[in-house]
Amino acid sequence: MTDTVISSHKKEVVIGFERPFVVIGERINPTGRKQLAAEMAAGDFSRVVKDVEDQLAHGAHMLDVNAGIPLADEPAILAQTVELVQSLTDVPLCIDSSVIKALEAGLAVYKGKALVNSVTGEDESLEAVLPLVKKYGAAVVAISNDETGISHDPDVRFAVAKKIVERAADHGIPACDVVVDPLVMPIGAVNSAGRQVFALCHRLQQELKVNTTCGASNVSFGLPNRNGINAAFMSMAIASGMTSAITNPLHTEIMTAIMGADVMLGHDPDCMRWIQKFREPPAVGADGAEGRGRRQTRRRRAVT
Repeated sequence: MTDTVISSHKKEVVIGFERPFVVIGERINPTGRKQLAAEMAAGDFSRVVKDVEDQLAHGAHMLDVNAGIPLADEPAILAQTVELVQSLTDVPLCIDSSVIKALEAGLAVYKGKALVNSVTGEDESLEAVLPLVKKYGAAVVAISNDETGISHDPDVRFAVAKKIVERAADHGIPACDVVVDPLVMPIGAVNSAGRQVFALCHRLQQELKVNTTCGASNVSFGLPNRNGINAAFMSMAIASGMTSAITNPLHTEIMTAIMGADVMLGHDPDCMRWIQKFREPPAVGADGAEGRGRRQTRRRRAVT
């Protein structure tokens, strides 16, 4: 079974077929967050600090770091953000940029083995990103689209993923360090989007033997009650073989669905993580002593 090891200077996280699902917190991303973008561009990282704290408190295993701010010095801001986040936590990071100079700036200051987000099947992207991944000993997210765009045919997306895995091998990057994003389309626009991803995840695991990830919230774009759709999608994607996702851990429905899927797949031994998260604390009596629970109390009274 394939394990993808990502690390900080102190901690490892393993993405794997028989491992608990890995949640990569998406919040440190100024795209669509005007206030965060303005603050980061001005050198104010107080909101980033809060995003780190909040996401870790809600169960994120890794954090995605993006500094894509129009007209800003993205390489400098990304490097600064990576250093700041690593000073606040020991969880590994996903360094996220479409700008090659920004990726290199982030990788240059990163301590540990990062996950690079991302490379596509376009030749220009492959030849720019893969040497960086090899140089810094990172792993990489492989997005299954190429010069022709995003295909609605799962076989075409699989072929693109296969091309990226093979090209990575040419650069000395093993398949275990390629995490494929099968591309989640909005289900409201593409009614077969869920089935496409589920089929791809299964094939990627069984045939290419690679781990998978996605931007999970894309599936619900434009729909009401997005968290409900996202939670259903996550459970089904995990059952189909998906092993990680970039998502918002502050959404309780999604995190509960992920934890429940881990239980059902046997990735939460003895259900201990579920029990620790959701078991009600013992009842406390009037004298401050812990009681034995409501049912036992009723039984004791009946005997008396």
